[in-house]
Amino acid sequence: MSSRGRFAPSPTGPLHLGNARTALLSWLAARTAGAAYVMRVEDLDGPRVRPGLEAQILEELRWLGLDWDEGPDVGGPLGPYRQSERLPRYGAALDRLRAAGLAYPCFCSRAEIAAASQAPHGASDEGPRYPGTCRTLSPAEVARRSATRRPAWRLRVAAGPVGFEDGVHGPVAHDVAAEVGDFVIARADGVPAYQLAVVVDDAAMQVGEVVRGDDLLPSTARQLLLYRALGVVPPRFAHVPLVVGPDGARLAKRHGALSLGELRARGADPRAVVALLAGLSGLAAADPHAACTPRELVGRFSMARLPRGPAVLSPERIAALLP
Repeated sequence: MSSRGRFAPSPTGPLHLGNARTALLSWLAARTAGAAYVMRVEDLDGPRVRPGLEAQILEELRWLGLDWDEGPDVGGPLGPYRQSERLPRYGAALDRLRAAGLAYPCFCSRAEIAAASQAPHGASDEGPRYPGTCRTLSPAEVARRSATRRPAWRLRVAAGPVGFEDGVHGPVAHDVAAEVGDFVIARADGVPAYQLAVVVDDAAMQVGEVVRGDDLLPSTARQLLLYRALGVVPPRFAHVPLVVGPDGARLAKRHGALSLGELRARGADPRAVVALLAGLSGLAAADPHAACTPRELVGRFSMARLPRGPAVLSPERIAALLP
């Protein structure tokens, strides 16, 4: 399998230090392997996409010292590299799943699912576990309901755990049927769900290793089911722990966190930012006076060196980046 890597930012909010660390680590994983690195913009959430933010994000990643071989601004053989320009590909994948009987229409609202579930299982990031209300609707009933409500589409999920070997966390398994149930792969408005789009894109762009934040670890089992349903070999996965404040909560403004753009505007040295991110990742000593470029870290990178727990960042350490 190739070691082609990728980073896939969403132009819905500014890059923060946690995003920058994930970008750096995914870049290092690809460059250490001598592999190509792909930049893909995940802009399917139309109402939340902010004009001009895509260009700003790419500029800030270059300021940090990262580069890429393929992307929306440099082109490449496997584009386009914006999800909003790849809708026919998602539609084709959905058609394949429907034709194989692996996807079915669902007419339930969120409120109806919540009422039917009564939380017999813990809620997932998709909300309460889907109880399968529309799983066995007859063709006649589907036609009747379609006359008044456009359906979402769900993947049929078989019972049992879905396991994989994570590059950071080791063996991981999730029982998707028990935890989530049949999950949405296309919304009622026709927009593909994240799970379907990311699988289609990573497969089409020949991504061999996905390095991303471990807040997405629960999504991986769902994506593996989609790879299986589409008959595609999945990439390797490595989920890096998040950057948190001293209170253990995700890094935020109350911790003194600044976006990458704010750090740049206030005169921070990008090499000092890279050194901080390297220190949080076990790739360098935690020295507030250190500075280095991403290229200088390539020889030091190993997934085995990454800490397994969250990276704690204090307001004082963030403030030390400013002149």
